[in-house]
Amino acid sequence: RERVEDFLFREAALLDDWRLDDWVGLFTEDARYIVPTTDLPEGDPQRDLVFIDDDITRLRARAVRLNSRHAHREYPWSRTRRFVSNVRVEETNDGELAVSANVMVYRFRNGEGAPYVGSIDYILRRDGGDLKIAYRRAVLDLEALSWHGAVSIIF
Repeated sequence: RERVEDFLFREAALLDDWRLDDWVGLFTEDARYIVPTTDLPEGDPQRDLVFIDDDITRLRARAVRLNSRHAHREYPWSRTRRFVSNVRVEETNDGELAVSANVMVYRFRNGEGAPYVGSIDYILRRDGGDLKIAYRRAVLDLEALSWHGAVSIIF
């Protein structure tokens, strides 16, 4: 668990520091990243509308866009601080790691702060001496994004 926690803490730091290219480097080539809508947290991208349903190609494109001036919602960048807790790790039958964690992200922009609270489920794969994200599903506990307005910070 300690190794997985260190990995999740490093992921949080990369996102808080806006090192998005390095963050995308944590994913496998066949990775999938999903953020369901707040009104349907169990939503399946095959049949339901979701906020994010990215493969590695879309993740790379998202990082490029957010690192540019074309992402008006995030230029200049929001300041964020992520907290990761209640990390649970189980080894799967095929040697991958099924990981769940609770998260809180504080986003600061234009003199306002907004908390994003939720959970993230991962499938992590061992890659040599490293871990890689094969699957990441972030579920917001918020009932609506009304005053938050954006998931552009990559929950």
